[in-house]
Amino acid sequence: MDGATDDDAADNDATNGDATSGDATTNGDATSGDATSGDATTNGDATTNGDATDSDDADAEPTPGVPDDVRKYDRFKKVDGAQYERVNDFLRERTYITAREWAIARLCADFRTETGVEMTKIGENLPELVPFMTDTYTPQAVNQARAAFEEKVTKAGATFLYGAMSDFFTADELDDLMYESTEVAKFLLEVEGVELSVEEELDAEDRISEVMRDVREASDELRHSEATCPNCGHEMSEADD
Repeated sequence: MDGATDDDAADNDATNGDATSGDATTNGDATSGDATSGDATTNGDATTNGDATDSDDADAEPTPGVPDDVRKYDRFKKVDGAQYERVNDFLRERTYITAREWAIARLCADFRTETGVEMTKIGENLPELVPFMTDTYTPQAVNQARAAFEEKVTKAGATFLYGAMSDFFTADELDDLMYESTEVAKFLLEVEGVELSVEEELDAEDRISEVMRDVREASDELRHSEATCPNCGHEMSEADD
């Protein structure tokens, strides 16, 4: 368990170290606090789960100091009682993101306003919002986690598309790969509280398959025609191969 926790902190430092000179220590502390907070207790603060239960009670008193929209936030309830390390291990086995990055990326999407993301609110109320997070974060640490998530998604997307376009996989192998990836993505959505009907799942799978067919066709054309280097703009032809 501790090994996975250390990997999470190290991964965060490696991803964001260059861009966050002033806040690196702050973020490290927040990450370490969250990671070690898995404390072998089911979900850190018993009050977190208690508050979640009380919020469903019409007679329950609002939690002092907790904004109303935070108190009513109901994502991640399916992992009530889960330790951070267990969630993190699950994600590391199937994705490039950590539990910290997953949770904060979702919160940044849900607490976005016309003027930006409410990072202070997210950081100060993190244990109330996500059951397996047991420490508060600074706004800088929230921003770093969101940036790490976006960077990893971008790199993973480029890696996948290169594999799909480079003819390393047969059409059947690519279909299998997409099926497995889709299953993991749907599970994470369900954990967040998104209810997917059978029709919605089938429709999503059909649309993904259609996109991948277009990718295969485009990659065939690309490999047999002139292309432009994405870095220097050089027009490449068969003579450059």
